[in-house]
Parts: sequence; C-alpha cells; structure tokens
Amino acid sequence: MDFEWVAIAFSDVSWISLAFFLGFLARLISLPPLVGFLVTGFVLNYLGITSGEMLAKLADLGITLLLFTVGLKLNWKTLIRPQVWSVTVIHIALIVGLFGAAIFGLVLLGAPLFSGLDLKLSLMLAFALSFSSTVFVVKTLEEKGEMRSLHGRIAIGILVIQDLAAVIFLAASTGAFPSLWALLLFLLIPLRPMFHYFLQKIGHGELLILYGLVLALGGAELFELGGVKDDLGALVMGVLISTHPKSNEMAKSLLGFKDLFLVGFFLTIGMSGQLSLEALYISLLLVPFVFVKSALIFSLMTRFKLRARTALLATLNLSNYSEFGLIVVAIGVTNGWMDGQWLVIFAITLSVSFIIAAPLNSKDDRIYNAYRNFWRKFQCKERLSDDILLDTSGASIAVFGMGRVGSGAYDKMRELHGETVVGIDFDAELIHGHELMGRKVLHGDPSDADFWDKIERDHSIKLVMLALPNLQANLDALEQLQKISFTGSVAATARFPDEVKLLQQAGATAVFNIYTEAGAGFAEHVEINNMV
Repeated sequence: MDFEWVAIAFSDVSWISLAFFLGFLARLISLPPLVGFLVTGFVLNYLGITSGEMLAKLADLGITLLLFTVGLKLNWKTLIRPQVWSVTVIHIALIVGLFGAAIFGLVLLGAPLFSGLDLKLSLMLAFALSFSSTVFVVKTLEEKGEMRSLHGRIAIGILVIQDLAAVIFLAASTGAFPSLWALLLFLLIPLRPMFHYFLQKIGHGELLILYGLVLALGGAELFELGGVKDDLGALVMGVLISTHPKSNEMAKSLLGFKDLFLVGFFLTIGMSGQLSLEALYISLLLVPFVFVKSALIFSLMTRFKLRARTALLATLNLSNYSEFGLIVVAIGVTNGWMDGQWLVIFAITLSVSFIIAAPLNSKDDRIYNAYRNFWRKFQCKERLSDDILLDTSGASIAVFGMGRVGSGAYDKMRELHGETVVGIDFDAELIHGHELMGRKVLHGDPSDADFWDKIERDHSIKLVMLALPNLQANLDALEQLQKISFTGSVAATARFPDEVKLLQQAGATAVFNIYTEAGAGFAEHVEINNMV
C-alpha cells in the first residue's frame, strides 16, 4: 500500500469531518451548510493547514458536475431573452466602469496594496467583482426547488452569460486561444441523437449515474484538449441532452455526488492563501459593493419589464461574488501583475458575500412582502406575458405543483369533480406540456404574495392541494394561505415523517406522505378498478 496516499486521505478526512460539524452547526442556526464549509476553510487556514490533493480533486469534480447539471436544466431560449443577455452585458459594463473608477481612486490615494495597481488592473479587479457565483446560486435554487421558476431561469441565464464572458476574458488574458482542433468540437452537435440513444437504453440504475459522469468528465476533457475551458465542455454536454425526457432523472441521480464534491470547493476557498489584517480590512471594504451590484441589476431587470417580485428574487440570488473572480485574480497574481495578497482578499470577500447572501435568499419572499409597496415603485406598467398574475377562472380546486404527484392528483380530482379543477406551476415548459395533454394548468408561484392578493379578491377555491417539490415551498404556501385567512381545506404532500408534523402545525388540514402511503394509494386504485 502507498502510505503517502494513506496520509493524504487521513488528513483530508479530518477536514471533511470538521466541515460536517460546522455545517451541522450552520444548519442549526438556519443557515445553509455551505456557510459552515466556508468557515471550516478559514479555520484550517488559520491553523496553517493547506489544501490536500484529494480535496483539490473533489473541488474540481464538484464544479464540473455542477455545470453539467446546470446544462441539463438549461434552455437556450432563456439565454436569448433581452432580460438575460442585455441585462448581463449592460450590468457588466456598468460595474466595470463604476467599480474600476472607485478602485483607481484608491490607487491615486496610495492606499495599501492598491498603490501597486494601474488603471488597467483596476478595471480587471472590477471585472472580477462583476460576476455572481454559479455554485452558490444553483445550490440555493435547488434547495428551494426553484430552478425552473421564472426568477430562477433568469438568474441561471445571467450566470451562463457571465461565465461565457469570463471564459473569453481568460482566453484573451492568457493568450491561450482555442486551437484549430477546437473546431472539431462542433461535431458534438450532430452526435446528439447518439447521446440521446444511449440515455434512452441505459435504464434507471447505476448505468445512468455512470453515463452522466462519462458525459460530464468526457466533455470537460474534450474541451480542454481543444484549448477551451474544460468546465464549459461539461456545460455544453449537459445542454446537448437537456431536451431528453430522462435528463431530469439524470440530474437527480448525480445530485448526491455533486453535493459531496462541492464540499471540497467550499473548503478550498478559505484555504487559498495566508490571512492578514490588511487583507481582511480590504475585503470588508469590498463586501458592501455587492449591494451596489444588486441595486443596478434590480433596476435593469425592472426596466426590461420584469415584475418587481421576479426581479427582486433573481437579484437576491445574484447578490454575491463569484469563484470566477478568484480565477481572474489568480491570473493576475501568476503573471506578476499584482500582489499575491489579492487572491486572499478575494477569497475572504467571496466567502463573506456568501454568508450575507444565504439568509437573504432564505427570507426572500418575506423581504418582498414586508416592503412590497416600495419594490413595486420600480415596476413597469407593461410586463412580460409569462410574468403576469394568473386568473383561477372560477375553479374550486387548485393543485399547486404539477409534477408526477400533482399531475396524478389533478387527473383524479378532475375525474371526480369535472372542470372545476385547475393546476398551478411556475415551470413554463411543464405547463406547456400539460396544456398539450388537455389539462388546465396556469402559471403561478404559491409563495408569491401578489398572487394570493388576487386570489383573496376574486377566488372561489374551496380546496388547495400542495404537491410542491420540497418542504419549504409547502410551508411558504401555507404561510400565505394563513395571511389571507383562507377558510377552505388544504392538503399537502410530505416525503418524510418529521415533515408531516411541521405541515400540520403550519395549517395543513391533511398531509399525505408520498412514500409511506404509496402502498395504500396503490391498494385503493386496485379496489376502485375492481381487480380483487
């Protein structure tokens, strides 16, 4: 046995154990575990421990799988919306101009570490600060089940455009332009039917997971061989199979691997350099600029006809700094353009922005509800067709969440009660598919206070069925129902026994555990169809 690898593994396992403990403490105080992971990195850094080889590999794998799963859920139609590409380009230009001027002002004043910069490097640092974190945003949206919501799709689209801008910058700054062999990468497009064929034939078990790893890592390797950023290859491979019906199943099957590997990424951020008081002071000076970023992007989104709530939730998702900023700064440090302390400064700034953004995103609906009149002042009178409040059309039964469970509930209730049933979901593509199947499904978000205001004024709903993707989404909907003093019945779905009690305490009239009661539902189906 190679005892050197045993030593590496033992040390990395000790770090991961500490990450688990601090991540658990973060969870206890209602913060995402990733905050605990970031703190773990800084604690280890303070103790003089550097990142191990295994941890670095986990981090790289985590980012590759993250971008692959983003590609699986990405719709190119989202990217070409003006609310995505125009907002992103204008926002980057404004941030580079404003932040670059502020940083260069500190250069002229001779501030520590800033004095070694010039105008070009000031603009480069501003460019690094203009990005938001793909890792953080995707993790946050996944935990809340909002990846396919309008604000989630807008936020992800903006991140993809930002990432493409970063890739172009990295290629230009390093002089490492793609080789002529990179042209062969376009052959992946006509090969898409073959990728779909294998995905259809591999079934639902371990081969599905293995195939996902092959596509993600293979795509990354092919792009790197062509002189293109490897992570972009993972993203492209995900996009190529995103239209297949099993793409969502593949994303779910890779979820555990991705989450595990991303622990390494969050740990390595805090371990990227030696801490100093000077670096800490400058980092804390840069952190408040994230709110300037947020104000600008919120203003741009509302100017491009997004509703105030949609713009605010997308803005809160993007209210952080990006790991790409670290990469941009690392290029400057490697080329000797700036002091190595800037890498530490950006690592601290990035981590603190995550710590600030985490509670903001967990309370985004409350932030909107508390200051609704203020946010609406920025809203244009004309709005997008898919961002307009729905009309429940006189329905008496509303099914929220039209996934597999919700669709089954909708069909059964329509069989029993006729056309008084309406389905509601925030996934536009899913809604279109239901409409093609003859179901009456409308676009809406049950955590949206504006939606419930409209419901309160003119609804005739007597029964609400909550089949939303996670516990928090159901709890948010129940909170809104309590606020409008809804007098009808509310049924909710749960995945685990502990969730049943929480939903009942929040006001659910009945709670159905989709796992433990699946057998009873199956037996009822058999009995109804007189098969016994």
